[in-house]
Amino acid sequence: MAWRCSGGTNEELIRNMASKGLIKNDDVKEAFIKVDRAHYAPNFAYEDSPQTIGYGATISAPHMHASALEYLLPFIKPSTTHPGRPRRILDVGSGSGYLCHVMAELAGDDSKVVGIEHIQGLVDLGRDNMARSPAGRSLLDSERVRFVLGDGRKGWKEPTSAEGGAEWDAERDGWDAIHVGAASKGWHQELLDQLRRPGRMFIPVEDPRGGWQDIWVVDKDEEGGIEKRKLFGVRYVPLTDAEEQLKR
Repeated sequence: MAWRCSGGTNEELIRNMASKGLIKNDDVKEAFIKVDRAHYAPNFAYEDSPQTIGYGATISAPHMHASALEYLLPFIKPSTTHPGRPRRILDVGSGSGYLCHVMAELAGDDSKVVGIEHIQGLVDLGRDNMARSPAGRSLLDSERVRFVLGDGRKGWKEPTSAEGGAEWDAERDGWDAIHVGAASKGWHQELLDQLRRPGRMFIPVEDPRGGWQDIWVVDKDEEGGIEKRKLFGVRYVPLTDAEEQLKR
């Protein structure tokens, strides 16, 4: 069904996905409409298919981004249970920067979205793509969205915490939502540790039996308990070392 959602414009692509039930929430739909995928996808921007973006990376198909946001939405939109705690969102393998922009549209004016990549060229690509629109430039200038260099499998802690500044605190410095954009071989305890209470991670994980991957949603509750749910099978590029990625 997904490939039938392709459109001639950004709005047509998004409305087609909504009409097919791939986008169910109106807030998700409107956020996608605000962000022109052509600023982030080098070719065939309005086709519902993944596209290569260089450095062995891809931008996921729009329907996969839609699915991720539908599941992460309760932890991206401003919180009703913790109204004084702005949303903090981490995109592991942020690539083109597209999903960071859409998540920032959903998360509120006081939110922080960090996209992490382990190849400097992809850090620069995400930043340059976002700067193509006035809205994107505003997000960068205000630092509501930042792109950083690091091993996303370890999550992201601000360097001041790592270098002996203010002690890192999961509730203050952790993440309400973590999106992982490549298939992991495991759960990466550091990502789980960096989830706030409550928090949610959307992550593709390789099946240990080989040959397939599954999307999992991992929830951390108010007491720190972890619940994992397998959703559906997928095909993502692997979450790997930078050197291995550049060989692809």
